[in-house]
Amino acid sequence: MKEKKIFLSSLIGPAFYEVHRDIAAHRHVHYWLKGGRGSGKSSFVSLEIILGMMADPKAHAVVLRKVAVNLKDSVFEQLWWAIRSLGVEDQWESKLSPMEMVYKKTGQKIIFKGADKPRKIKSAKFREGYVKYIWYEEVDEFSGMGEIRTINQSLMRGGEDFVVFYSFNPPRSLQSWVNGEAAEEREDKLVHHSTYQTMPKEWLGEQFFLEAAYMEKRHNESYRHEYLGEAVGCGGEVFHNIVLRQITEEEIRTFDHVARGLDWGYAVDPLHYTVNHYDSTRRRLYIFFELHKVGMSNRLLAAEIQKENKGNELVVCDSAEPKSIAELQEYGISAMGAKKGPDSVVYGMKWLQDLEEIVIDPKRCPMTAKEFTEYELESDGNGGWKAYFPDRNNHAIDAVRYSRERDMRPVRIW
Repeated sequence: MKEKKIFLSSLIGPAFYEVHRDIAAHRHVHYWLKGGRGSGKSSFVSLEIILGMMADPKAHAVVLRKVAVNLKDSVFEQLWWAIRSLGVEDQWESKLSPMEMVYKKTGQKIIFKGADKPRKIKSAKFREGYVKYIWYEEVDEFSGMGEIRTINQSLMRGGEDFVVFYSFNPPRSLQSWVNGEAAEEREDKLVHHSTYQTMPKEWLGEQFFLEAAYMEKRHNESYRHEYLGEAVGCGGEVFHNIVLRQITEEEIRTFDHVARGLDWGYAVDPLHYTVNHYDSTRRRLYIFFELHKVGMSNRLLAAEIQKENKGNELVVCDSAEPKSIAELQEYGISAMGAKKGPDSVVYGMKWLQDLEEIVIDPKRCPMTAKEFTEYELESDGNGGWKAYFPDRNNHAIDAVRYSRERDMRPVRIW
């Protein structure tokens, strides 16, 4: 019987072609695949695992959900769909207790695990080979990267070529750990966003697109979250004008209105030093340098500032530490305390909120990006928000406020 030829382009959405080539070229280890409904993330991952295992006789896979009871009706069925779609059902067998799939030719296995107790997930033992593929489906259900690292440290042993998939629909809240993790850059990590809009219409069906169009028109915020996979927020976000992107050296060389600010740290609290440029014509703030440290002495701090601030330009510091300011001055830093005032926090926060854009380079300033995107008002417990800005996880924000006092109140403060 003549084998039927199956083209991969008939199974993988166009948005994933480049990711497929990336995996084939071994360019990355960690693949964070995020997006909305119908974007093809899970289908793509399941196909990659089946194809990859059949091509590499030493490759095994572990597939995880946070709760074990969800495995059967999600990832198990999804992987069997991939096997059927590739026309290789006769080459695989499956069983539910324990839940696994086996490639008959070599005995390679796909093992399914619930991560209810991540520390109990041990490295799987095989007669030959290792866990090459790991898939965290709905990774946002996990508790955080600490839990993920614990599992990866157990599973990523005995091999040289690993592929770890993290698939999820971004949670609404910008404070969700998974949204923050997806924004962090790492050399061996690729982050990919997909939506239903790039999928062939016949794959999803006409009704899917009709439902999406209805949601877009009548419930736009829910549409953006559910169908476009946007972290639209829960309503308590303070800053809606954040732009995360690379700020190039060419741009920095043109900056002519640069300011520096410093928020002091304590024994377990980080200090934060910021350097930024303000384009007053376009009302855009560009944040392109940070120093974020715990337990740093003023002497070492001064040395780090001097490396960056070669012209010894003014550094505006939190005025609550006059002795520390004096010590920086003794080390040759042009430092002064912020003027503050009874309403300076509210005024400064509203000034930042009112800017057209706050552009942050997440690679140069990861903690600044994290603070500004995750900063939220506190819930009042009744569906609303408390009418003050919480004084926590805001070291970068405070340092930026101090650095821009002159632009906020040119008459009253300066």
